[in-house]
Amino acid sequence: MIHPEDNLHKVLNPNQRQILEDERRLAKKLKKLADENGSATQAFLRPREEESDPDLLDYHDSFYKTTKSLLVLFQIMGIMPIMRSPPGSNEPRTTFHWKSRAFIWAYIVYGLETIVVVLVLRERIAKFISTTDKRFDEVIYNVIFMSILLPHFLLPVASWRNGSEVAKFKNMWTQYQVSYLRITGTPILFPSLYPLTWALCFVSWGLSIAIILSQYYLQPDFQFTHTLAYYHIIAMLNGFCSLWYINCTAFGMASRALSKHLIQTLKMEKPSEKLTEFRHLWVDLSHQMQQLGRAYSNMYGIYCLVIFFTTIIATYGALSEILDRGGTFKELGLFVIMAYCMTLLFIICNEAHAATKSVGLDFQDVLLNVNLTAVDVDTQREVEMFLVAISKNPPTMNLDGFANINRELITSNISFMATYLVVLMQFKLTLLRQAARAQYLNALKGNATFFRRIGVENNN
Repeated sequence: MIHPEDNLHKVLNPNQRQILEDERRLAKKLKKLADENGSATQAFLRPREEESDPDLLDYHDSFYKTTKSLLVLFQIMGIMPIMRSPPGSNEPRTTFHWKSRAFIWAYIVYGLETIVVVLVLRERIAKFISTTDKRFDEVIYNVIFMSILLPHFLLPVASWRNGSEVAKFKNMWTQYQVSYLRITGTPILFPSLYPLTWALCFVSWGLSIAIILSQYYLQPDFQFTHTLAYYHIIAMLNGFCSLWYINCTAFGMASRALSKHLIQTLKMEKPSEKLTEFRHLWVDLSHQMQQLGRAYSNMYGIYCLVIFFTTIIATYGALSEILDRGGTFKELGLFVIMAYCMTLLFIICNEAHAATKSVGLDFQDVLLNVNLTAVDVDTQREVEMFLVAISKNPPTMNLDGFANINRELITSNISFMATYLVVLMQFKLTLLRQAARAQYLNALKGNATFFRRIGVENNN
């Protein structure tokens, strides 16, 4: 017996058949909601189940437990004074208040550090003004170590100002892990991040001490007392690089775990409803990646600018000194600064690229490999909606609209650096030609005077 709907499908064009199928799916969903005493308007809304039990949130917050050491280090250094709410508190699990204990401690630490930085900066400026050597190369050389002090003064604007956004990002991670557990039935675990985070805490300070002491031994005018103003600044830059690495790694681990559950779900019979939940879970993960860039936009924006400026100046200073005097320990110290800055930039951009690929492109590959002819119509529609969600919510690391953090940022920075270095080196070669011409003219004048004196003596 031929069903009337089969005859109806034969006379409809593809667009009309798609509309009919969508109407049937909506009618089925409305009927299900009616059976569950739900409102019909809920068919168009995404259900939001925010977990409010603080004990449950704390128990399943594996991300906080494994990365807590880095958060505590930031609190001790006064970089990001956010606090974790006590167990059982009805407040958000991570909070930011301008009058909290962590912030009062940050004020004290920042004030003491500012005294040391200002004293060292005054000495450098005084020495720069009083020196008799006003060559352009010496000006550039002094600017390098003054620019490294700049992030300290920008810390309140770059980091503290976005504290509420950082707390929001942390709370999104906390809520996401509970949602992931409810949908997949298994928790997200980050076992490898615990030892890695602890190691990066020590590496941040160890690398800072090593770099600053290397400048003390390699740079002739770098006093030991001046090193006290640089330790915490370099450690802060290392800490933010470590934080970025940990977050990007966590996004990759969460994405791969969700991808495995998605592949298993697609093997089930009629997995459309489960696909809807996975789509919502993926959108949350993408929004968290976007929130990461928004929360640290000022800090990493200034971070990239300082790296860009310092790398250009250090590279030019090293090449200029080599042209003037040949290779010395001073140039080696400048190359250390250049290599350090470029390494930080590479880690940040490369990890952001890897996280974006894992959350975005890898998920698209899984969905595009689904054999749509072997699944029901509802599943086909959900796969299409999942792909649309990925294209409409790209998991990009964007610094609040200023720049996207990816590998393209490395190449663009290198091209800009090369352009400025060419201009600076042309300026340097012009100065060398002018100095050589002046020296040649002085030699000619000296020879002319010498021969004139000899001629006068012969005539006498």
